[in-house]
Amino acid sequence: MRDFIHAHFDEVLQLAALAALAGCSKATLIDGFKAHFGLPPTRYLIQVRIDEARRLLRRGQQVAEVAVAVGFADQSHLTRHFKAVLGVTPARYLSV
Repeated sequence: MRDFIHAHFDEVLQLAALAALAGCSKATLIDGFKAHFGLPPTRYLIQVRIDEARRLLRRGQQVAEVAVAVGFADQSHLTRHFKAVLGVTPARYLSV
């Protein structure tokens, strides 16, 4: 499942679809994933997206372009999650 998330992080991934792919219930998927990786799959997905966003931002891509490239709906969606995970906005991240 972890490899699938890494391969498809830029797509819309629904928990129900991930559970169906794994052949289990959503609750079983969440519990098992969290036991192995320390985070539920949805939070893990956000972390993967933020890691990729950081890489793209360091390469000079615009925040709005990065947001779409890593699977967020728009720039504000990326900014909200970026700040929640890293404690700073993408613009502030680039300035430090």
